[in-house]
Amino acid sequence: MTYTLYYSPGSASLAVHWMLIELGVPFEAKLVSIDAGAQKSPEYLRVNPTGRIPTLIVDGKAHGESAGLLMLLAERHPEKKFAPSPGAPGRADWLEMMIFLANTVLPAKRDWFYAQTDGDPADADAVKALARRRIEGAWDRLDAHLADGRTYIMGSELTAADFLATMVMRWSRNMPRPATAWKNLAPYIHRMRSRPAFIEVNDREGLTDWRN
Repeated sequence: MTYTLYYSPGSASLAVHWMLIELGVPFEAKLVSIDAGAQKSPEYLRVNPTGRIPTLIVDGKAHGESAGLLMLLAERHPEKKFAPSPGAPGRADWLEMMIFLANTVLPAKRDWFYAQTDGDPADADAVKALARRRIEGAWDRLDAHLADGRTYIMGSELTAADFLATMVMRWSRNMPRPATAWKNLAPYIHRMRSRPAFIEVNDREGLTDWRN
């Protein structure tokens, strides 16, 4: 199994980069700076014609979409138990959580950050207001999910859902009400940020602004 990750610091590639470190598998990481517009360069577009980050080369073939990549890696490395196996208790709940994070939280985050450029700037304030309600509603749901004292999103076991959830929570750090403002999310975030692989991925990507 060979992997090459095209990433940009702090972007949607973060969860995949982190999971690769947690897996302990060999991989190559190639920087594609979104700030420099490198994701639109001819070189990168030959790898991923959508010009989106991340891209993961899996055994010579390019794949995108961060949530899908996390699910793929969990499937390829079942020994790490980052996903319940098919038919196992909790599998349906895990799939539901992954899709909720991918379909509800990720699009709302994009609307929050890119309301001025993805649509009509005249509508940006309304788009951002709706995005904030959706994001904070997601934090309400996840906070309630953790209210029973569980260690991780799905219970006592770390799964790919934790990498994805922590990444999107990180993106709220400069919002009016960040995820750390929620009673049960705050200690969960502290636990996730204490993981050696999270510290390592921050070091590798040069991220300094959301650590314990």
